[in-house]
Amino acid sequence: MDVTSSSGGGGDPRQIEETKPLLGGDVSAAPEGTKMMGAVPCRRALLLCNGMRYKLLQEGDIQVCVIRHPRTFLSKILTSKFLRRWEPHHLTLADNSLASATPSGYMENSVSYSAIEDVQPLSWENAPKYCLQLTIPGGTVLLQAANSYLRDQWFHSLQWKKKIYKYKKVLSNPSRWEVVLKEIRTLVDMALTSPLQDDSINQAPLEIVSKLLSENTNLTTQEHENIIVAIAPLLENNHPPPDLCEFFCKHCRERPRSMVVIEVFTPVVQRILKHNMDFGKCPRLRLFTQEYILALNELNAGMEVVKKFIQSMHGPTGHCPHPRVLPNLVAVCLAAIYSCYEEFINSRDNSPSLKEIRNGCQQPCDRKPTLPLRLLHPSPDLVSQEATMSEPRLKSVVVASSEVHVEVERTSTAKPALTASTGNDSEPNLIDCLMVSPACGTMSIELGPQAGRTLGCHVEILKLLSDYDDWRPSLASLLQPIPFPKEALAHEKFTKELKYVIQRFAEDPRQEVHSCLLSVRAGKDGWFQLYSPGGVACDDDGELFASMVHILMGSCYKTKKFLLSLAENKLGPCMLLALRGNQTMAEILCLMLEYNIIDNNDTQLQIISTLESTDVGKRMYEQLCDRQRELKELQRKGGPTRLTLPSKSTDADLARLLSSGSFGNLENLSLAFTNVTSACAEHLIKLPSLKQLNLWSTQFGDAGLRLLSEHLTMLQVLNLCETPVTDAGLLALSSMKSLCSLNMNSTKLSADTYEDLKAKLPNLKEVDVRYTEAW
Repeated sequence: MDVTSSSGGGGDPRQIEETKPLLGGDVSAAPEGTKMMGAVPCRRALLLCNGMRYKLLQEGDIQVCVIRHPRTFLSKILTSKFLRRWEPHHLTLADNSLASATPSGYMENSVSYSAIEDVQPLSWENAPKYCLQLTIPGGTVLLQAANSYLRDQWFHSLQWKKKIYKYKKVLSNPSRWEVVLKEIRTLVDMALTSPLQDDSINQAPLEIVSKLLSENTNLTTQEHENIIVAIAPLLENNHPPPDLCEFFCKHCRERPRSMVVIEVFTPVVQRILKHNMDFGKCPRLRLFTQEYILALNELNAGMEVVKKFIQSMHGPTGHCPHPRVLPNLVAVCLAAIYSCYEEFINSRDNSPSLKEIRNGCQQPCDRKPTLPLRLLHPSPDLVSQEATMSEPRLKSVVVASSEVHVEVERTSTAKPALTASTGNDSEPNLIDCLMVSPACGTMSIELGPQAGRTLGCHVEILKLLSDYDDWRPSLASLLQPIPFPKEALAHEKFTKELKYVIQRFAEDPRQEVHSCLLSVRAGKDGWFQLYSPGGVACDDDGELFASMVHILMGSCYKTKKFLLSLAENKLGPCMLLALRGNQTMAEILCLMLEYNIIDNNDTQLQIISTLESTDVGKRMYEQLCDRQRELKELQRKGGPTRLTLPSKSTDADLARLLSSGSFGNLENLSLAFTNVTSACAEHLIKLPSLKQLNLWSTQFGDAGLRLLSEHLTMLQVLNLCETPVTDAGLLALSSMKSLCSLNMNSTKLSADTYEDLKAKLPNLKEVDVRYTEAW
């Protein structure tokens, strides 16, 4: 009777080990007279290569028969009726052994892969088909499957588990690295040629190599590169495991100019970015991508190489075919930018909380915060706009500016600090806390050389991303919540570089893009507030702010709600830009008047004066008056009684405003946090009704004081806090007999001058001389 061979689903013949048959000899070697019913010589069935692919088995049901025998009698035993004794088992292919879920019978003890000498398919006539023969010392384990495909699946899975177990043992104790490298190449070839189609087939060799590298950190650079090149074929379609990512990151940092970075890592990073990657679960993949980009930036061409890489990720067409590329690139950039400021974020001294910044937390060398006026002679009748009294142990002064109301508080034991009026103890808005004042909103941040390069590279990538029309809507949406740490927003270099991205959003005509300049929800600041005049990121006197308002007003945002928001939060910047001839801002102010957005008469009069100070504003206002004649009547009443000049205003802005209309009724003028100097005094002396003047944190000096003392003899409240005035100018105040409140905090006042002023100013009831020689 002839031997039959089963094709069995056709595995890859390269996976069959070419070893000698384990059968002891031919059937003719059996003793004569032996009764052999249907006995035939049996041998291993060959698997033909027909392109079949299998999933790696981890467990499954199969029939088991274990035969204890010497090899010379295997042929006789296989043809005996003993093979009818099969046991059903649920076998698990563990990492180091073949075990049963019910350890009993043939499988009472697991079969270690190291004990399996050979694995081969087996078939013969008039006997169970679809069998596998596992040769072990002193016997054979037979596995019978239901069909040829399942038999072949078990065959390839067992072979794979056995070989992976062998490589783990071999590579766990390396001796000669040239031998290790050869074994790694063989392992990679085995994975690439295996008919098993499963993620773990390629991941298992990568994890073995990853463990090998983590346990042997003293390799040479050449050995590093040889190993990377050896495993490169597996990386084309697989993500590197975490430990291997660490190894790749180290190589990028130590040898950024190596050709391995370009030739091997580029397809790996491209695959990472193109797939739906959760960097939260795989942070080392993100770190590897970040280090790869930094390595590209270290090449001779620098950002040109990075730019070409971004172009390759986008593709040659106008629309990127990979939807995950942009979010993944943005995630990498955000993480890299955050890492640049970790030193400040983790440092208590350099990274105050939002409340601490809001409260004026500064570096030791910075300017000291302003304190309230000290009461010399209590008078219940005196209630000024700059100083109010509450409980005896708590005194405060509220200084109004166009951007923020800053309340200064102190107790009898604590050092004074600035706090913003929030009404409760909730966390303040991010941008608002950086806009307390030009001094308090500035944090001293200096990045190291490496952090500076990292920041510059990844901000440049954000700028490159904003240049693609199809990516811009998604990029604007991702950046709308301002996902950067507050330390970055307080860093002038960062906000200056990021300004290009915001400009691209502002220039885009699509509403889905430029609407992202606004905050995500009400009460939360957005890019619109951050880059407005007075904002921590504004360095262009409001040009970007004007363009943002223009594009927003040109779309569906030309509504009363948007105008109301501007009136509540950005009226000062709007008036300042209108005062400088900006047409969009003049239109905004006219619309506020037309829609009755402003209720306060003084503010309305200030807006009218601002409009009439320029030709374009005057023309728009005249057109508005033709439609609403009551505005003309309002202006004829003599002008406002209160006036607050927007922050960043200059002497020229003040002169232009005061010359545009009637200010005969003006009693209260605040120039706090502006850029005015003593030169503006010649305009201030033309305000006959002025009683209260706030010059807090300006460059108003002695020359201006002397001029004021000669003309504004009726002035009652004067705030000179943090101005460059000295005794030479302060002595001139002795002629202003009406002064009842005087703030000279943080000036160059001497004790003698202070005593002289107290003697010559009989009505002076409140005075602040803290942080001076007189204190």
